[in-house]
Amino acid sequence: MTAPLIPAAKPQVGWRERRAVDRVLRSGMIAQGPEVAAFEREFGQQLAGGRECVAVNSGTAGQHVGQLAAGVGPGDEVIVPSFTFAATGNSVALTGATPVFVDIEPETFGLDPAAVEAAITPRTKAIMPVHLYGHPARMRELSAIAEKHGLDIYEDAAQAHGASLDGRLVGTWGRFAMFSLYPTKNMTSGEGGMIACDTPELVRAAKLLRNQGMEKQYENEVVGFNARMTDIHAAIGRVQLTRLTGWTAKRQQNAALFDRELRGVVTPPVAQGAVHVYHQYTIRVTDDRDGFATALRDEHGVGSGIYYPIPNHRLPSLAPYAPGLDLPETERAAAEVVSLPVHPALTKRQLERIVTAVNTVAKAGA
Repeated sequence: MTAPLIPAAKPQVGWRERRAVDRVLRSGMIAQGPEVAAFEREFGQQLAGGRECVAVNSGTAGQHVGQLAAGVGPGDEVIVPSFTFAATGNSVALTGATPVFVDIEPETFGLDPAAVEAAITPRTKAIMPVHLYGHPARMRELSAIAEKHGLDIYEDAAQAHGASLDGRLVGTWGRFAMFSLYPTKNMTSGEGGMIACDTPELVRAAKLLRNQGMEKQYENEVVGFNARMTDIHAAIGRVQLTRLTGWTAKRQQNAALFDRELRGVVTPPVAQGAVHVYHQYTIRVTDDRDGFATALRDEHGVGSGIYYPIPNHRLPSLAPYAPGLDLPETERAAAEVVSLPVHPALTKRQLERIVTAVNTVAKAGA
């Protein structure tokens, strides 16, 4: 009998989360209330260096609201990678500003600092690095560039809860950072996002924008959205937050095993001073990546993910912002990457199956 497929990702939700949801439902306080406030406080203390946080209903909303709160709008440019989920570029475009796509450095898939500096114009307002797959972007160099040119940094930390560089957590380097709480992230609230802000003024602006422009009911100060998080989602997130450290350690242990045992593929390096939290364990396959992924699934029952096969600058929705743009490292990554299961639910037997499958398929393709 064929063994069940090992999924590429698996949300970790159990009795603790169900009990928390039941507690909120019994309380009768279901909309944004005390659970959200507690979640914001606890998240900031654990993952944002004590920064004040604003909970919203999705990571994309967090990125959009954060930029609006920071004053991004028409006429501005924000430098972003093309090798990421479309929400990064979308969030810039939704403010009326222009996403400026630049290339990545090949080791950790983050923004290439030299490419960033070359793309700066008088309209540039900010740099938006993405801590892709759970590895910190090159924040030392990007921070120096931002300071040199008087630019903001907005961090897309959607996949990087607890990652750090030189002992400094991601989410504490810029004016704000967005963390996603989608079900397949390293922790979830069911759906949601968190904005970690560097000033009280930014916090207040973000809170106004998420709540129809109101701080007091019916006293609308600005045009805003309904981007609130419910207490039900916050209760789930609070439970997940207490379990994140253990889950991260398990991801790192799984990744270390892959580093030791995988053959015939390019395993993900970790930069000096970086703590990788392995939202994804992303390898490179230089010959027939798609066939490799298909063989893993069909011949060995190992799921995988390809994040991201179409760079943002070639998507029909975002290509108009980047006519004729050539990003060679981005294109190469999009053609070569495949992410293996690394989630904390993997058993020892499943890990062994993944190693055997990857090594067998890689050898067959040699």
